[in-house]
Amino acid sequence: MMLDWEGRVAECTGANIFFVRDGKLQTPIADCFLPGITRATVIELAQRRGIEVVERRIMPEELDGFTECFITGSAAEVTPVAEIAQWKFTPGAISEQLMRDYAAEVRPKGKQAAA
Repeated sequence: MMLDWEGRVAECTGANIFFVRDGKLQTPIADCFLPGITRATVIELAQRRGIEVVERRIMPEELDGFTECFITGSAAEVTPVAEIAQWKFTPGAISEQLMRDYAAEVRPKGKQAAA
């Protein structure tokens, strides 16, 4: 996990980061890092499911209050995170649902012959 120049949670190397608290998805405001196409897709998928998405400044000392954490990116897709330094998270229903929704969104619907 990387912090911005003011010590706030920003992103991960090559991936964006999300947290869950009280059934809401929370992610840093993308004002000092690239927001990412996968990040935008996951936000849209969450909103379709009625999951509230809050983009805000997140301080490291808040991490104790989050129950779930996952990262998103072209390579990571949607990957749950169990631990960052001393903070522990449990992959749960929201992370798992968004993993399934993302896979369904980007995978071909049927078998296609290789070109």
